Amino acid sequence: MQFTGTHILSIGQFESQDVERLFEVADRMEPYTKREKRTRVLDGAILGNLFFEPSTRTRVSFGCAFNLLGGHVRETTDIKASAISKGESLYDTARVISGYSDIIAMRHPVAGSVEEFSRASRVPVINAGDGPSEHPSQALLDLYTIRKELKITGPVENLRIAMVGDLKYGRTVHSLSKLLSLYRNIHFTLVSPKELSMPGEIVDQLLAAGHTVCQTDNMQQGLQNNDTVYLTRIQEERFANQQEADIYRGRFRLNQSIYTQHCKPNTVIMHPLPRDSRAEANELDNDLNQHPSLAIFRQTDNGVLIRMALFALTLGVAEEVEKHTEEVHWYTDKRFRKLPPMTGDQ
Repeated sequence: MQFTGTHILSIGQFESQDVERLFEVADRMEPYTKREKRTRVLDGAILGNLFFEPSTRTRVSFGCAFNLLGGHVRETTDIKASAISKGESLYDTARVISGYSDIIAMRHPVAGSVEEFSRASRVPVINAGDGPSEHPSQALLDLYTIRKELKITGPVENLRIAMVGDLKYGRTVHSLSKLLSLYRNIHFTLVSPKELSMPGEIVDQLLAAGHTVCQTDNMQQGLQNNDTVYLTRIQEERFANQQEADIYRGRFRLNQSIYTQHCKPNTVIMHPLPRDSRAEANELDNDLNQHPSLAIFRQTDNGVLIRMALFALTLGVAEEVEKHTEEVHWYTDKRFRKLPPMTGDQ
C-alpha cells in the first residue's frame, strides 16, 4: 500500500508487508510516548477529529498521537453539536471540514459512512469506527499488542486465539479477524451466543485463508488451550432496545477463578475497552486488575504508538520524525511515573 495521501478505511487495504512497515514506524515512536523526546514534525498541521458516536480511548488517543507529533487537534464529539443535526449531508460536511484540516479521523454509527465521507474529502481520512463494520486502527494496535505480549518477532504464525462475547456487532473482532487472516495457521475459537456469532462472511474468509475456526457457546471449553483471550462487551447501542441487549449481558464473564481453571498459564487477556463493569455485565472482572497477563492497559498505550505511525505514514513524514526531535525539559520519569501511592491523610 502507498500510505502517503491514502484513506485508511478498512483492514482489507493492508497486506502483511504494510503491517510490518507500520509496526516498524510504531516502534520508533516509543521515546515520544514516554516523553523522553518530543518532535515537531507536524508543527502547524491540523487533525479534524470527528466523533459522531461516543468514544473515550479512540478519540483521545488519536488526538494525543497527533499532538505528540507536533500537530494541533480540532474536535467535534456529537452529531447534535454539528450541522449534520440540521440536515447537512456527509458530502457537504466532508468538503467543509477537509478544507480546515490536513487529515481527518472519523467515527460514525452507520456502517459505510466513513467511506462515503472520504469520497468527498480533500484530505486523507482514517476510519475510527463505522457502526458494526470495522475499526482498522484498533485491529492494528491489537495485533501489535499480541506480538509484544507473546514476544513474537516478525509475522504471527501458529497463534491460538479465543474471541469471546458479542461477535456479531463487535467491529473490533471483525477487523482483527480480517487482519489475522493475512498470516499462517491461526486457530480461532469463537465463543458467543448463537444469536451473536461472528458474521458468516468473516468466518468464510478465515476458512478460505486456511485457518481453523471453532464456534461454540460454551465459554469453559472455548477458553482452553489459547495463547490469547480477547473479550468484548455486549454492544448494546447496536440493539433495537436495551431489553434485547439484556438477554445476553453477563452471559460470558472472565474472573480470576475462571481464568485459573480454564486458561493456560500466561494466557494473554485482551479487551478493546470499555469493559462493562456494571454488576449485571462485568465481562472482565476487577479481580484480574493486577494479573500480569492482563494486557488491556498496555493495549491502550500501544494505541497511541500505532496512531502516531498511521499519521506519520499517511502524511508522508515517517522518515522526518527524528529530524525534528528536541529534548523534553519539563518531564522526568522519576517525578511523574514512579511516585509512591498516597497513604493516610496525604
